[in-house]
Amino acid sequence: MKTIGILTSGGDAPGMNAAVRAVARTALNRGMEVYGIRRGYCGLISGDVFKMEQRSVSGIIQRGGTCIYTARCPEFRHEEGLQKAKAKCEELGLEGIVVIGGDGSFRGAADLSARGILCVGLPGTIDNDISCTQYTIGYDTAMNTAREMIDRITDTAQSHDRCSVVEVMGRGAGYIALNTGISCGATAVLVPEVEYNLDDIAKKMLQSKVLGKTHFVIVVSEGIKESTESIATQIQEKTGIESRATILGHVQRGGSPTVRDRVVASQMGSYAVDLLEQGIGNRVVGMVDNKIVDFDIQEALSMKKEFPMDLYNIANEISI
Repeated sequence: MKTIGILTSGGDAPGMNAAVRAVARTALNRGMEVYGIRRGYCGLISGDVFKMEQRSVSGIIQRGGTCIYTARCPEFRHEEGLQKAKAKCEELGLEGIVVIGGDGSFRGAADLSARGILCVGLPGTIDNDISCTQYTIGYDTAMNTAREMIDRITDTAQSHDRCSVVEVMGRGAGYIALNTGISCGATAVLVPEVEYNLDDIAKKMLQSKVLGKTHFVIVVSEGIKESTESIATQIQEKTGIESRATILGHVQRGGSPTVRDRVVASQMGSYAVDLLEQGIGNRVVGMVDNKIVDFDIQEALSMKKEFPMDLYNIANEISI
């Protein structure tokens, strides 16, 4: 394989730039031509591409977001869009593409691989909700950002004897909430994977208040059924403790990636080039037991990820 492309698709995640850099430089060092594809599959269909050189990825490893931009592409879900993308690849001489994104991006990569353009997916999402891998690019940075913000909110909660109900990202997965909740000493962590009872949480808070606790933090994943504002209102009604809701939002997506995200993204990017160099596509790269591995895309999409109930139980046991 002599010519490959790189694109980022779906939501941005810190560390995507490190992955783009690793793919580009590994491929260039092996004598391949590399094209950056702007704005994901939309850019592939429209031909918004540029030839990359060694210096094209200089100074990006420390930056959040993605230097080649990202987008969601409804057109790519239909055969007409896929055929346009395939035709553009043939026009440019692209034999393979590294796709950095989540499950939706991988479905597009599988569809394109089935039409002769070999694709390798890298898991780039802050939610850590891709089943075939224990770690996704951007997850560590997002957790550390949330942890820092919650620590600051806790300072104010302590000053005013309040309960702060803080919503973190995780539309369908509670991994960010669980880990940041433990790291911030949250009284309770609410995640979509586990049923919760606000009466039980209120009772726990009142018991802790008798023992001298004066402020509380509840960490909520955005994927639960109730709004964060509603939970704060109910907690205040049930306990008499002033409660405020805070939604951290997209602040968790941005910022300079952590060492872990930069290193893992670099490992995965290099591994993706290894696969394409051998003419292997229709694969997703992942991390299992701290080793970089790969799976068939369809196999990866069919996997189920188990929520770490042991860690959730620890969170409940040590929060008083």
